[in-house]
This record gives sequence, C-alpha cells and structure tokens, in this order.
Amino acid sequence: MSIASTAARPSNATRDIPGPARPLAPTALRPLPLSEVRLGEGFWLDRQHANRDVSVPDGLRQLHDAGNLRNFEIAAGRAEGEVLGPVFADSDVYKWLEAAAWEYAREPDESLLADQLRITELVAAAQQPDGYLNTVVPVREGRRYGNPQRDHEHYCAGHLIQAAVAQKRATGRDDLLNVAVGVADHLVREFGPASATGSAGDVDGHPVIETALVELYRETGTRAYLDLAAWFVDARGHRTLERFGGNSTYLSDRVPVREATTVEGHAVRAVYLTTGATDVAIETSDSGFISTLAAQYEHMAVTKQYVTGGLGSRWDGEAFGDPYELPSDRAYAETCAAIGAVQWAWRMLLATGDASYADQIELLLFNGFLAGVSLRGGDYFYVNPLQVRHDAHADDERTPKNGRLRWFGCACCPPNIMRTLSSLGGYLATSTADGLQVHQYVPGTLRAATDAGQLEVSVTTDYPWDGRVRIAVQNAPETPVTLSLRIPLWAEDATLDGAEVEAGRYAEVTRTFAAGDELELVLPMSPRVTRPHPRLDAVRGSIAVERGPLVYAFERADQPEGVVLDDVSVDPESLTEAEAPALVPGLVGVSLRTRDGAELTGIPYFAWANRGADDMRVWLPEA
Repeated sequence: MSIASTAARPSNATRDIPGPARPLAPTALRPLPLSEVRLGEGFWLDRQHANRDVSVPDGLRQLHDAGNLRNFEIAAGRAEGEVLGPVFADSDVYKWLEAAAWEYAREPDESLLADQLRITELVAAAQQPDGYLNTVVPVREGRRYGNPQRDHEHYCAGHLIQAAVAQKRATGRDDLLNVAVGVADHLVREFGPASATGSAGDVDGHPVIETALVELYRETGTRAYLDLAAWFVDARGHRTLERFGGNSTYLSDRVPVREATTVEGHAVRAVYLTTGATDVAIETSDSGFISTLAAQYEHMAVTKQYVTGGLGSRWDGEAFGDPYELPSDRAYAETCAAIGAVQWAWRMLLATGDASYADQIELLLFNGFLAGVSLRGGDYFYVNPLQVRHDAHADDERTPKNGRLRWFGCACCPPNIMRTLSSLGGYLATSTADGLQVHQYVPGTLRAATDAGQLEVSVTTDYPWDGRVRIAVQNAPETPVTLSLRIPLWAEDATLDGAEVEAGRYAEVTRTFAAGDELELVLPMSPRVTRPHPRLDAVRGSIAVERGPLVYAFERADQPEGVVLDDVSVDPESLTEAEAPALVPGLVGVSLRTRDGAELTGIPYFAWANRGADDMRVWLPEA
C-alpha cells in the first residue's frame, strides 16, 4: 500500500490557500484549502509529477512556438506582425498561468514563479486604459464585441480572471489580480444591468465568464461581479445570439437556464454554463435553482454520458446528442467537457452534500479526463472515443488514430488538463462544523478546521488497484467529531472496520478521536460486467468491464495474434483479473474469453494508446 507522505509541507502552507472554488455563502460542505491537503506517493501524485515535470514546461514552449505569447507582445507595442491562432488564443495563456499558480501552491519554485510574473507583466502591458484586454479580436475584426457568438471575448476574460484568482491565492501577489479587476470593471460598465452601452443585452458564445466573475467576487468582495455573473446566466436562453448568426441550441441559448431540464448543444459550453449557474445559485442562496440544476445534472448523467464519464456524442458541433445517442466509434467526449463536468459536480457536491456528485468526480477523473493525457505527460487527446476500428485512418488533427499530440491548432485541452491536475488537491475532501468528509481516496494528509478544533488524518492506500483504505488520525479535538467516508455506488458489500456499509452514501463515524486511531475501509475490487441502457442502440447486446472506479479498454497490442477486435464476441462469465503490461505501477488487467476461445486482455481506459494508437474497444458484443 502507498504510504501517506511525511515530507515537510511547502513554505507557503503556513497561510490559507483556497482552491479554485471558495464559496462565501453557507453550503452543505466547505472545501478544504489546498494548504490543508498534501498528496503522498501513489497514483495521483505520479500524475501530478508528470504534469509538473513535462506538461507545464512544455506547455510554455508551445505557447511561444504557436505565437500566443507573441500576440501579447504585439498588443503591448513590443513587436510587430500578424496575430496568430484562433480568436480565443489568449485563453490558453491564461489557463497555463492558472496551472503554474496552482503548481506553485502545491510546491513553491522560484523559477516557476519567475515565469508566471514575466508573462503576467506582458499581459498587463497589453491591457487597454479602460480595462479591455484581447490581443486578437480588435486586430482581426477591427472592433470590440462585434460578434459575441463567435469572438470569445468574455471567454478569454473569464480564463484571465480564473488565472488571476489562482495566482493571488497561490502566491499572495496582486499582479495579475489587478489586471483582472480592470477587465471585470470594464465588463460591469459595458454589460448587464449597469451598462450604459448598446452591448447591454449581449452574452458571449462560450460561457466561462459567469463562474469566473463569481470567484472574483469571492476573492474581492465586490458585489457588482456577482450581479453581472447572475445577469449573464439569466440573459442566456432567449435566442439573443441568433441575431449574430448563432445557433441557439449549439450555444445553450435556446432555453433559459432556470427553465431547462437537461443540457444541450456544445458540450463544453453547456457544462461551463451550468457550473457558473451553480456558483450564482450558491452565492444567492437560491435552493430552488440548485434543485433545477440537480435535475439537469441527473438527466445528463443518465441519458447523455458515456460509461467513461465522457460528454458529447457528436463531432458536429462538439455537441451533446439526443438522449441515449451515444455511439462508441464516433464519440467526441472532448477532454475539456470532462473537466467542466468535474467543476460542475464539485460545486453541486458543496451545495448539496450528495455523494452522487463525488461518484461523478471519481468517474470523470479516472476515465473521461485522464485518458486525455499520456502517462509521461505532454501528449494529449482532444477527443476520447470508446472504439477505434480496425484499419481506421486519421482524417482530422483531433482523430485519436493520430495518437496523443503535443499541441493542437485549437489547444484548449492541454492547458485545461494542466490546471486540473495542478489543483487536484482541491477536489478530495471537505469539512463541516463538526467533521471531515473524504470524497476521493488518495494517499496523503488532510486537515480540517472544525468548531471543536483541528482534525488531521493520513490516508494510506494503493487505490485504484487495491480497495483497502486506511485512515489514521494524527490530531483531533477532545470532543466528538465526525469522519465521513464516501462509499461509491458501485461498491456493494464494502466494509468499514469489518461492518458492512451502504453503497452510494457516506459512512459516518462520530466519536472523540485520539491520535493513532485508525479506520479501515475495504471496497470490493472484483471486475464487474456493465450492460447498457436498453435505449442505447449503438451498443445494445454488448458489455463493458469495470473494476473499482476504472473502466477498461481492450487494445490490439494486448490481444492474441490474428484477433480483430471488430469481430469478437465475449462470454461475460469468463471475466477475471489478469496480468497486463505494467504501464503504471500496480496496474491490474482483466481477461475475457471470446466465443472462439481466445483470451482477451483489458487495461484501464486511461492507459490506452500509450504504445501507439491502434484498434480499441470498450464495449464488446456478448456471445
């Protein structure tokens, strides 16, 4: 079992470092500050090391090579030439800055800080006197806010604000925050109820400004930012973007968020919008709105989500399809959509305390998200299908048949992955007045401030390979507090200290703990067969294999010579654990026997295509 790290905490852990979401209004659960979470050696720390050592430094090189940073030099008057990249090119710089900030919070490093501050100074130099900041749109379009359904100006501003909040929390510095406040004040003047311009009724084609403005309100206390975020949420759904040539379904502008019963259109935009709406609902204490958003999430999870957690079934529009429209080979399942769903689920978890959202985060992180980056770091999938057919060829840059790529012409996913891995500690645990809730099982230490005093525990586990999780109390108040451990919905017959506990809920232990007390949670890890909903035509009559939180894939490299995965059918009763290539330490494989007697080997979906991209299937026809 991986042992919780005993390494000293970074020097900046002496002050409170909130994570990406820090509600001010009362919520069912309070997120633990990043400074109170320390990952130990194990599965996720390995992923964070790859992110820090490979992805983040290579991402900075890519931003140089692709011209994103030069665009800022041109806007600042320090260079001449044509701006490069898509209209939202600035946002990739901001997501990288956010990743670097959370990395600095995780483990301070002066060279990483120097890179942040150098780029921050360049960004500040590109800002206009009235606060407006965009390096591409004014040059290409010759004006500001001329086509909001296409130009992503608010989207870029939103990612700038998120990076600024992260930098402030991670470093204590105001450099980028001052830029973000200038941008936000500009937006307050130009849009929404306080606007004195003709842009008052416009919303951006790509949401993210909503959640960014709420977090800036949380950081600064400026109510105007929350009010504008709420206005953007409520202004959507009235087909206003059609006058700019936009498709209202694609842009989540067909039905007001408060009236919607599901998500639709471009998957990333849709879940970014609901994430912002949830933030608004939390800060305005609108329980009715939370209930509406809960219904939307449930409908999405039941009818529009792949078994891997992936979201978006259509390449056309990178969009959600109709209910149960979930083809495996044409699955889009953009990595950014999984990230947006994690952000939405986290906020719903804080608002409600419902364990199903923590289950969702686990599903998404281990499968739909993690498949988007190579095991070594620095290579990425934009699209995450559940099948690659025999003799498929790459007809698009995003096609997984290319294998993971170092960068894309539309490079939204790589820095989004970086910032998510860097801030992972913010999604593991929460606190309440009377206790600590552990949502994700990761080796390390967790510290919660309860009304009775500090409760600190260490977590020791080899999850997701082994289902044993040991929680050891390091420090506790002298009065009763509650330790709550999530029991995943898939974990039937789980036990806590030998007693069976109910799946899909939190197992709670309330008592006066003392240093040295231990709890042992055992989650069943036998591989299991999953069958699709009867309406899911694309895989009717097929099975998928799961083990613990992991979904498995069957990749050509692991099969007997001559087996073509497109042709096989399997016996579900033959499912067992099996040896598999040690692509990561501790990896556990699975085996299924075909109708013809061949033994197929499966590996976790997140690990596929790390030996080249070839035939692959998640769903296999049942013999």
